Amino acid sequence: MTVFRSPIAGERRLVARLRGAAAMLLVSAALTACTGEQFQKGYILPPGALEQIPIGASQDQVLIVMGTPSTVATLSGEVFYYISQRSERKVAFMQQTVVDQRVIAIYFDKNRTVQRVANYGLQDGKIFDFISRTTPTSGQEMSYLTPIFKLLSPN
Repeated sequence: MTVFRSPIAGERRLVARLRGAAAMLLVSAALTACTGEQFQKGYILPPGALEQIPIGASQDQVLIVMGTPSTVATLSGEVFYYISQRSERKVAFMQQTVVDQRVIAIYFDKNRTVQRVANYGLQDGKIFDFISRTTPTSGQEMSYLTPIFKLLSPN
């Protein structure tokens, strides 16, 4: 016995398969649009820049290597601060979360030569220098760094 298949049934199966493929394509396109994003605000540290600033380098050398600072302060000499923040959003339309906050501080003596370089960030909720591996104590330096980090924090 021969089974007769209608051409309309074959077309319906083809249309159903095409709809399924189109739905899969639409879902994958939507998921691709929802992938995470990263954001960089403020100063972007050039690779190897801190290694090019030895103790005793001139202020002009620092400006050539690092560029214009985000802000400048006077703490028993001049200090250049380079401020940055990196955040990410895991899914489109969600809120950003801060991943890293940094303040690079370059301290100059009265002769305008580099006395010290610090790379401040937050570790365990406290301001931490990732170069000297120390937490700065209270004083003039902390009174300047604390408001900068409070300004950067999302809360």
